[in-house]
Amino acid sequence: MAEISDPVQHAAAVTPSDTANLPAGTTALYIGVTGNVQVTMMDGTVVIFSNFPVGWQPIRVIKVWATNTTATNLVAVWQ
Repeated sequence: MAEISDPVQHAAAVTPSDTANLPAGTTALYIGVTGNVQVTMMDGTVVIFSNFPVGWQPIRVIKVWATNTTATNLVAVWQ
C-alpha cells in the first residue's frame, strides 16, 4: 500500500460533486483557496473539514462533495 510520504504519480483538478467519486482514492488534496470541504473518506465516512487552509492536506478520500464545499482550486493526487 502506498504511504503518504511516497511521491505521487497522478493529479487531477477536482470538481466537487454530490454524485461522482474521484477517479481514485487520494493520497492528498491540494487546497488553492481556503474554505470548507465535505468529503467521503476511504472508509465511507462523510465529514466536513472547516476552514481548510491553502496547501497540501494529507487526507485519503474518494469523493469531494459540492454540498458544503466552499474551498476552491482543489487538486487530488494519488499513487
